[in-house]
Amino acid sequence: MYPHLLERVCGTAAIMAERVRWLARARGDVLEVGVGSGLNVPLLDVQQVTSFIGLDPNPPLLARAAARTTGIASTFVAGAAEALPFDAGRFDTVVLTYTLCSVGDPARALAEIHRVLRPGGALVFVEHGAATSARRLRWQRRLTPLWRAVSGNCHLDRDVPRLIEAACLAITDLDARDSDASFLSHAYSGVALRS
Repeated sequence: MYPHLLERVCGTAAIMAERVRWLARARGDVLEVGVGSGLNVPLLDVQQVTSFIGLDPNPPLLARAAARTTGIASTFVAGAAEALPFDAGRFDTVVLTYTLCSVGDPARALAEIHRVLRPGGALVFVEHGAATSARRLRWQRRLTPLWRAVSGNCHLDRDVPRLIEAACLAITDLDARDSDASFLSHAYSGVALRS
């Protein structure tokens, strides 16, 4: 039930349009942290992506992701964002879509992403988090404890840009706006580079 529900929520037309827009920036050896059911896999450009690894802690979601075919050499690995099982400097691009909200330790996860990116490598992200309006943010903070309990640890109020920059990743392109889908959602999409 969970994989199907997650795919329905994260696969709306508006969210898929953002995925298409930003996944076009993925290049070289690509790691997706929190691959989920693999919604991004068919969006990767076979002319730009050399290899792809999808990582997720949920085996049923990984099985769904592995069933999505592309012309790219792909591997799917069970694991946690906070302890990536890869060598330092292994990837040209790391992709995060709707993952930072639910990892147990987002600072540790981003430190791991920094570690596995090559110098000059890119983090491509499509996330949601803390609203910029005080009113929305107050509601997000009030509702996050309940929301976490029913949505797989999803936090409505994480400060995505601050977390990314604290991991020594320089945001070079950022689109931040209130979501059309929900009063409580604020969308953050962009690219951050590892120096």
